[in-house]
Amino acid sequence: MHTIRVWDLPTRLFHWALVLCVVGLIVTGNIGGNTMVWHGRLGYAVLTLLLFRLAWGLLGGHWSRFSSFLYAPSSVLTYLRGQGQPEHSVGHNPLGALSVFAFLLILLAQVGSGLFADDEIAFSGPLAGLVSGDWVSEATSYHKNVGKFILIALVALHLGAIAFYKLFRKQALVAPMIVGDKTVPSPVPASQDNARTRLLALVVLVLCALAVYAIVSLGGGMVPATSFA
Repeated sequence: MHTIRVWDLPTRLFHWALVLCVVGLIVTGNIGGNTMVWHGRLGYAVLTLLLFRLAWGLLGGHWSRFSSFLYAPSSVLTYLRGQGQPEHSVGHNPLGALSVFAFLLILLAQVGSGLFADDEIAFSGPLAGLVSGDWVSEATSYHKNVGKFILIALVALHLGAIAFYKLFRKQALVAPMIVGDKTVPSPVPASQDNARTRLLALVVLVLCALAVYAIVSLGGGMVPATSFA
């Protein structure tokens, strides 16, 4: 057996930061009122994290790179038949890869629609004033009535998958995302995770945060709930 670094520290921090932010978004979105100020701030944080993950999918450790879990449809079907390859149990397996890309897509759509949304009560996205009323209405409807429920369904599916792999396949998916290492039966490439790569990740994160700041500044920033009092 071989113990290798699968998830580098930046990937792990991204994962748990995203978990906290998504939970916060769901809670504040359902409470409404003055908490919508924090809903907007968490949305900006999620957008920053998503941009970081897109960049880290090209620059990160071996198993964090998109190239390590871009599977052909035939590989997904083979995995579903129980004929997966050994490397499928190291990083993201074909189904896990689909989950990752689904989360990235839905979260981008949810945060993107939030930038243009306006519920006319407690929240106005920073870019709502830059587009037509019809666009704002569509973005708001998707954000409140469609995207939110798709996201909650994905979270529930993700949690169910973790439980399934733990109970029925005896594969722990949470522990490696905490400690970074995984024990595998055969030698496979390890993810580079050192001071240099962590500094690179910090630089990338700062650049992503500046990009989000620039986007938000285009419309003058989120209108706080107190403005509607």
